[in-house]
Amino acid sequence: MWHFCAFCGLNFHNYGVKKTNLKDLTYKVTGAAIEVHKRLGPRLLESVYHKCLAKELELRKISFKSEYKIPYNYKGFDLDIELRCDFLIDDVLVVELKAIESILPVHEAQILTYMKLLEVPKGLMLNFNVENLYYDGQKTYVNQIFQNLPEMGV
Repeated sequence: MWHFCAFCGLNFHNYGVKKTNLKDLTYKVTGAAIEVHKRLGPRLLESVYHKCLAKELELRKISFKSEYKIPYNYKGFDLDIELRCDFLIDDVLVVELKAIESILPVHEAQILTYMKLLEVPKGLMLNFNVENLYYDGQKTYVNQIFQNLPEMGV
């Protein structure tokens, strides 16, 4: 099914994505992030985690765009809004990395903005500055697009 993005003016195909597909994809990306965190631990710069996660995603053959520049079309004019999400996975999952003491509302606004402008149904925030990434360093976000996706099926 093709969709028109009212925010960026692009037509895209969601490839028949289902909630179960997104759950599986999120699980795979989280597994890759846990592997990176297990090897590096906390308290490094975000850029280090970014490079290592990109390599881990590549090794696991997970399709992604890194530092994806978010397009925006306002009233027929392409604007450079200077926003880049850390990773866009399979064109359906925004992944935002942090290496900070705690996630603040501004960080949540950031990932929700990316999801809205890209019309992506799900986002994953990963904060590597924790002792246990699985329990303390990940948070998922969903929007109305996600709510409207089918659970599973053909």
